[in-house]
Amino acid sequence: MSKRINYEKALEYWSEIPATVDGVLGGFGFISDIDIVGSTQFLQSLFSLENSPGREVALDCGAGIGRITKHLLLPHFNKVDVIEPDQKFLNEILNYVGENSSNVGKLYHTSLQDFQPERKYDVIWNQWVLGYLKDEDLVSYLITCRNTLAENGVIVVKENITSSGKTEADDADSSVTRCLKQYTKIFKQAKLKRVKQCKQTNFPNGIYPVYMFALIPVKDHVSENKHENDLL
Repeated sequence: MSKRINYEKALEYWSEIPATVDGVLGGFGFISDIDIVGSTQFLQSLFSLENSPGREVALDCGAGIGRITKHLLLPHFNKVDVIEPDQKFLNEILNYVGENSSNVGKLYHTSLQDFQPERKYDVIWNQWVLGYLKDEDLVSYLITCRNTLAENGVIVVKENITSSGKTEADDADSSVTRCLKQYTKIFKQAKLKRVKQCKQTNFPNGIYPVYMFALIPVKDHVSENKHENDLL
């Protein structure tokens, strides 16, 4: 199903979208505050882990105009780098972030599948962006993220999940929405294990369920399988 993704078509789609909160959220700008509350609670739970991530540098992947950078990551980290393939969104980030824009670090003008990190990260946040990557490119990208984590670093994935148990394609923006089983498979292929997982609450009916996953590198295959079973 992910082979239907066309990277050029996806970039073309987003090139026509206005650089606003409503634009980057596909007309669902009204859910932004609820989304940030859920993400904040999830992020704070990671800081309560026994081997909690540091708070020095985070990475916002597919950052759009910097909504997550401004409202979620900058309040918790000293510096936030961003990845964004659309130039007009990238140009808007510092303006949107405003008074804390000096804490925005590297602006990577690149697609995720071409990302080449320049430093280590405590938290790498991926939200509503992984559906634009083909399966094999998503695995490679997650491996890149895994290899650029700082000590005790965590990769966060927050994405729509199908209720049908199958991957569903959207030809309008050339993306896919994966099922939970497919994400589990991809995480394992990238040698990542889930240490936390939860569903976003208080979103309106009629949209895909949204799940958050906290991922860390696999070190012990025995403990990985036990922990994965605990989360299912």
